[in-house]
Amino acid sequence: MKKIEKLLVANRGEIALRVMRSAREMGIKTVAIYSEADRQALHVRYADEAVCVGPPASSASYLRADVILDVCKRLGVDAIHPGYGFLSENAGFAQQVQEAGITFIGPSPEAIELMGSKLAAKAAVAQYNIPMVPGTEYAITDIEEAKVIATNIGFPILIKASAGGGGKGMRVVERVSEFEEQMQLAVSEATSAFGDGSVFIEKYIGSPRHIEIQVLGDTHGNIVHLFERECSIQRRHQKVIEEAPSAVLTPELRDQMGRCAVDVAKACNYVGAGTVEFLLDGNLNFYFLEMNTRLQVEHPVTEQITGLDLVKEQILVAQGAPLSFAQEDLTINGHALELRVYAEDPTNNFLPDIGTLTTYKRPQGLGVRVDDGFEEGMEIPIYYDPMIAKLVTFGKDRQEAIDKMIRAIDEYQITGIETTLPFGRFVMEHEAFRSGNFDTKFINRYFQDPSVLKPSPAPEEEEIAAVLAALFAGKAKKTTSTPSAAVTPTGGMSDWRKNRMK
Repeated sequence: MKKIEKLLVANRGEIALRVMRSAREMGIKTVAIYSEADRQALHVRYADEAVCVGPPASSASYLRADVILDVCKRLGVDAIHPGYGFLSENAGFAQQVQEAGITFIGPSPEAIELMGSKLAAKAAVAQYNIPMVPGTEYAITDIEEAKVIATNIGFPILIKASAGGGGKGMRVVERVSEFEEQMQLAVSEATSAFGDGSVFIEKYIGSPRHIEIQVLGDTHGNIVHLFERECSIQRRHQKVIEEAPSAVLTPELRDQMGRCAVDVAKACNYVGAGTVEFLLDGNLNFYFLEMNTRLQVEHPVTEQITGLDLVKEQILVAQGAPLSFAQEDLTINGHALELRVYAEDPTNNFLPDIGTLTTYKRPQGLGVRVDDGFEEGMEIPIYYDPMIAKLVTFGKDRQEAIDKMIRAIDEYQITGIETTLPFGRFVMEHEAFRSGNFDTKFINRYFQDPSVLKPSPAPEEEEIAAVLAALFAGKAKKTTSTPSAAVTPTGGMSDWRKNRMK
């Protein structure tokens, strides 16, 4: 087994830090890359070495494969971890890394390319009889032909970009009269976002749950699944809250979906950590959606319930080691939740709210994990994804994990910007979520009035208001005591709550 000595993390922020911490525990030296906007970032200070790779724009820095490879050559780097986003699912980059004699901690370029095309992926897994959403198996370009196919499938249908992701190049069509316009919009958006206008058609499943299965494979032909993650709380087709395990999967369904996920990985000779995504309808029928050929943002919830460090497992696999466990060795222990803490205003359609972290204090305590890349006084750059942190809680069961999440949200002190913390608390307290009876339409169904996030005054605040009102009305009487609420702390009220009340 060839041991990795020096690892470059081709990413930034919390995922760069998260990878470096595991590497350090394994005795591996780390190299950070950073843009001019990230010069003072925590991952830069944490790494053993750090190199600036360009201006703030990701296209001029974090996406410059040539510059990154040159850094590797100059510093004697023998492995690259791509994190997620940026170059993590770029088959061309993975190929360049291999050709440079550097270990790419991830799947083969061929697997990345195959699963990067939704149509190619569907064709590859078809031999394993994996359930598919009814639809076309090839790209559609002729609008009239596409209209006939859509009519035969039955409306509503979904037009999807073959190379798409994150909701881009995706259009729901309710009736045939809207089809032509929506298809043209989908093709245009796909071309703009991915440089590939190929689209295909699927039956639209109106209110599904989004369930994904974590898989892990080695270079010796061993592939296992590490159970599921529930990812149905989403805004704009992007996840906000995830949990493991799902509240609705039976042991039999979990086993069935896990076996299918392993088959998907086998279809592309998958090596490393990856995720197979499924849609689950109201009757608990599941359908293959796609495969993500990288580590997922929400991987910590899987780590919490399995006790495995997925980054360490990725590194061990990349070094040529066989998996140290079999499927029958894996069990689910407890329950984990993750809230993505974004610099976004949930009362304003989750629009980014960039600024300075005037106050930034993390929650602590048993069962609370915070993966972040910021500290108090730092600015949230406008150039990148506005995620500040991943707030993860773990409990012996789902209820305990929810209770810990509410407590952690209340203790998380952030001022200077709006965040998704209050939305996270709203979800945790909502009956649909607490009962497990929810799907990807949660926000559309229950969050139409964002004013629900504006908290009503706490009792001590009402008392203070009453005293002030009396004073201004000239009714105040001289007293030798001060209302206790005026001199006591806010009882654990989060700064996001106090900030909104200003």
